[in-house]
Amino acid sequence: MDTQQIIRDSLDHTLFTWGPQAGLNPIVAEKAKGVYFWDTSGKRYLDFSSQLMNVNIGHGNEKVREAVYRQMGELSFVYPGATTQIRAEVGKKIAEITPGNLNKTFFTLGGAEAIDNAIKLARVYTGRPKIVANYRSYHGATYGAITAGGDPRRHPVDSQQVPNVIHVENPYAYRCPWGTSTPEECGEMALRNLEQVLIYENPSSVAAILMEGESGTSGCIKYPPYYLKKVKAICEKYGILFIADEVMSGFGRTGKMFGVENQDVVPDMMAVAKGLTCGYVPLGALIVSDTIAKHFDNKPLPLGLTYNSHPVSLAAAKAVLEIYEEDKLLENTVAMGKYMDEKVCELMEKHPSIGDWRNTGLLGCIELVRNRETKEPLVPWNVGGEPSNRMAAKIRELGMFTFVRWSYIFIAPPLIINKAQIDEGIEIISQACSIADEYYGK
Repeated sequence: MDTQQIIRDSLDHTLFTWGPQAGLNPIVAEKAKGVYFWDTSGKRYLDFSSQLMNVNIGHGNEKVREAVYRQMGELSFVYPGATTQIRAEVGKKIAEITPGNLNKTFFTLGGAEAIDNAIKLARVYTGRPKIVANYRSYHGATYGAITAGGDPRRHPVDSQQVPNVIHVENPYAYRCPWGTSTPEECGEMALRNLEQVLIYENPSSVAAILMEGESGTSGCIKYPPYYLKKVKAICEKYGILFIADEVMSGFGRTGKMFGVENQDVVPDMMAVAKGLTCGYVPLGALIVSDTIAKHFDNKPLPLGLTYNSHPVSLAAAKAVLEIYEEDKLLENTVAMGKYMDEKVCELMEKHPSIGDWRNTGLLGCIELVRNRETKEPLVPWNVGGEPSNRMAAKIRELGMFTFVRWSYIFIAPPLIINKAQIDEGIEIISQACSIADEYYGK
């Protein structure tokens, strides 16, 4: 089948995510290795966002492939009421690497399922209905997860959203809603806002506060260093659970195994996915504290999925977790994250359109502006437009894959990346920023 036939059949018979279906021109991917993938014409792309910020170990790792192949030869599926050696091994390993007393895991097939089950479990455990989350956040596309997120992709389904979800402002220091001058001041105002909203809503009606361990596709909005610890203290004050969404920030992406570890906080639940298997096969998980797990010792646990604890997915997870340690990927993330910071700082001197750079480990975002003093965004939030489209087209033309969204260029390459590959990507981003510079001051 030639490339154009693949595109025609794909457009005629499958649906693509998040956009109009007419006029699409998808990359026809054929193979991948390391930090690169190739299309059917042989064109190579530098994967500067790890696909959907999930291919942390890079593409084509033989150890994962062999683990999946071996598991399929032994047992490809068993109903989740049974158990397996691989289930026991991965469950135990997750308990070892998670902070505090997060020792029991319910396996799902993705992050949105993990979030939905976290919301359900929080409500059942506390007997309270409400969930509080940030406006500038994304938690997945199922009804519960998309309602919990504040991302504008939820707008078309607002009329069907899950009830009893309340949103609050982020401590977005670069564009502080309260006009403060430092990240610390912005964080304090966000905490005041959070507690005031809880009081307005009646804190005894709130089951959980749900926040990302580290902000991702909403713009990598960095928490002040103390922020999540103080959020947890507010939770404890009112008997509210703290749920950390670690779907994107988990498994080394920020230089720690989990994003919340950058703030030395232990949540009551964590939702994970992406980096657990790095996209080689689907898998997500909801990890809960011993306290929550014990509550269901003599009560039915109201969670169930056909593919819970799928042995093939768990085999991939075991291999991936070993790779993080064997290849010292967290250490590389810290080192390459520092190098990335240096290179983007050099870009900021060259391109006036770069207003801000926010990054933790290898989870970063460039924010582009038309004026650094006024911070006027390159394009309106939730609109996009010609500048964004031109930059995205230039990046693809130059042989790189990463996300350009609104006034953001995301940088989240596989954790195996080296300095030469970072230099390659930064040069391409520089050419994209030259397009943004054309709109500066206009």
